[in-house]
Amino acid sequence: MSAVTYDDVHVSFTREEWALLDPSQKNLYKDVMVETYSNLTAIGYNWEDHNIEEHCQSSRRHARHERSTTGEKPCKGIQYGESFLHSSLQIHKRTRTREKPYKCNRCDKAFSHHSYLQIHKRAHTGEKPYECNQCDKAYSRYSYLQIHKRTHTGEKPYECKQCTKAFACHGQLRRHERIHTGEKPYKCNQCDKAFSRQSHLQIHKRTHTGEKPYECHQCGKAFVCSSHLQIHKRTHTGERPYECNQCGKAFLCHSSLRIHKRIHTGEKPYECNQCGKAFASISSLQYHKRTHSGEKPYKCNQCGNSYSQPCILKSHKRTHSGQKPYKCNQCDKAFACHSSLQSHERTHTGEKLYECKQCGKAFTYHGGLQIHERTHTGEKPYGCNQCDKAFACHSSLQNHKRTHTGEKPYQCNQCGKAFAYHNYLRIHKRTHTGEKPYECSQCGKAFSCHSTLQNHKRTHTGEKPYECNQCGKAFACFSNLQNHKRTHTGEKPYECNQCGKAFACHNALQNHKRTHTGEKPYECDQCGKFYSNLHNLRIHKITHTGEKPYECDQCGKAFAYHGYLQIHKRTHTGEKPYECNQCGKAFAYHSNFRNHKRRHTGEKPYECNQCGKAFACHNSLQNHKRTHTGEKPYECDQCGKAFAYHNYLQIHKKKHTGEKPYKCNQCSKAFACYSTLQNHKRMHTGEKPYECSQCGKAFSQPINLQKHKRKHTGETLEI
Repeated sequence: MSAVTYDDVHVSFTREEWALLDPSQKNLYKDVMVETYSNLTAIGYNWEDHNIEEHCQSSRRHARHERSTTGEKPCKGIQYGESFLHSSLQIHKRTRTREKPYKCNRCDKAFSHHSYLQIHKRAHTGEKPYECNQCDKAYSRYSYLQIHKRTHTGEKPYECKQCTKAFACHGQLRRHERIHTGEKPYKCNQCDKAFSRQSHLQIHKRTHTGEKPYECHQCGKAFVCSSHLQIHKRTHTGERPYECNQCGKAFLCHSSLRIHKRIHTGEKPYECNQCGKAFASISSLQYHKRTHSGEKPYKCNQCGNSYSQPCILKSHKRTHSGQKPYKCNQCDKAFACHSSLQSHERTHTGEKLYECKQCGKAFTYHGGLQIHERTHTGEKPYGCNQCDKAFACHSSLQNHKRTHTGEKPYQCNQCGKAFAYHNYLRIHKRTHTGEKPYECSQCGKAFSCHSTLQNHKRTHTGEKPYECNQCGKAFACFSNLQNHKRTHTGEKPYECNQCGKAFACHNALQNHKRTHTGEKPYECDQCGKFYSNLHNLRIHKITHTGEKPYECDQCGKAFAYHGYLQIHKRTHTGEKPYECNQCGKAFAYHSNFRNHKRRHTGEKPYECNQCGKAFACHNSLQNHKRTHTGEKPYECDQCGKAFAYHNYLQIHKKKHTGEKPYKCNQCSKAFACYSTLQNHKRMHTGEKPYECSQCGKAFSQPINLQKHKRKHTGETLEI
């Protein structure tokens, strides 16, 4: 494009032409020419003063010559033209001297020419004399109307020489070129921050002064720039003028539409120079960079918490005020931030916009998709600076850090219990309200949290998506896999601060702590009996219902729990997966294995608070306590005989049924209980594992050893 000359922008009229113009056209001529000169000066056009002077002089000479030859009086139009050229020269000179003699009486802003002041006053009065004849949109300046008209014609005459991008007006091209050059000529004199646009500098300065001159007349909210006010007004009117031509989604502002379109194109032009990650918008890149720098410039003035993004700070402040301005029109649930409402609404519609390109899984939230994609890539960008453990998402890291600090910032306002995570508090509150909003569509069972429902559904489908990469064992939920992996590694990260005992999973530690406190928070709603953990309560409840849904396919025996069935099957297979590393003895049940180990260590952690007698396992302590209370809670429903221990009742019932499921593989003799079979087998093997510690005599059965010991003590044997 060739250089601009004075003749390119100057418009001359003959006397006849000027006489044909009406007053409004003459005013338009004046506005257009003044604005044209102003724009050329603003973009750095190098005026040659003598050319303007010469043109003014030649115009005057031409006018005088016409008057001398015709004898006519001076033409008003030509006089105006001469004065206009002279005034243009004066305007140009003031750009050199920076003289601004014309001042606005409303905001004190000063201008170099009276016409500039007139145009500025329209910002106060709202006058927009230049109207588009196609869409009736009006503008305060003629040049704005000309640029607007190009949105109808599609004309973009100004093209970037570096990337060939085209623009509707020259100012946009100038601003765009600074992206390539990196030029930021407008510098803040308070913080030295530089900007590529003068308007951006003006808006930035208001962050120092706190000035917000643009106020919404409906809600009184004020803004630092006019465009923000215009966008805000649409939240009242509901107007969304920018619509995506691919999916029909509409937006409040054009920049949001432009960023949205990149979802369809996949374009991510903004790349992090530290990790190479790319983003669709510059703001997302800026926020991402703070994950590297750790910068959190937005601070809450109430609690001192800092945040990397202003929108997060705004949402956080509502936790103090309790404000929830965004309400769901289907269920009336209210939210502190609009994005939370948008996400919530999808729970009603079932919409899942974000689909994984590798496995096709769809997600309600974009963040959920991003975190999911890391399960394919294995990426874990968030590392703990205390233990080097890494996480796929930032919130998981924040939650993990609380395991080091012990922080529990979320407290229940009913019982005072505190939690490390907000969702745990929300789920806990449902134990007070009894709310169970998540219902299984197959069996109607309801749950207080969504993840429990998901895990439950897998009991119907049999799905076990989480597989151990060491032994191939699969699990229905991820936490069970994590706990299982520790059986390979031997890791026990959860330690009791009272006795030092360590556990592989957190729940086991919580249950263990109740052995110290005696707390039994789980109550049976039928008989009022209390239990220290929820699992034991569930097992107990089945004694009321008698339900036994899990049946052995070999002997037909039914069990209340799947785990019990698995253990039972080992009586058929002979499997004993738990082996003692000291004596080599193997066990079918982990609890028996654990109790056996205590024989080697001599550990007896369970002590009777009445007589001080200690036991290696908790069940033995419970059974022992009944010798003090005389309690016999297990009653036969056929003859009414009661027993202190459940297994005694089970053995007794077999007398009524005649059942003898335990058979000797050497002589085929059958027995009603397993321990009797074990004692019988010793008759064949000659094994006598029970030895007297005083005389060394050995016995095949513990009862015989007990009888023998009384000979040493002189204790009378009760018949």
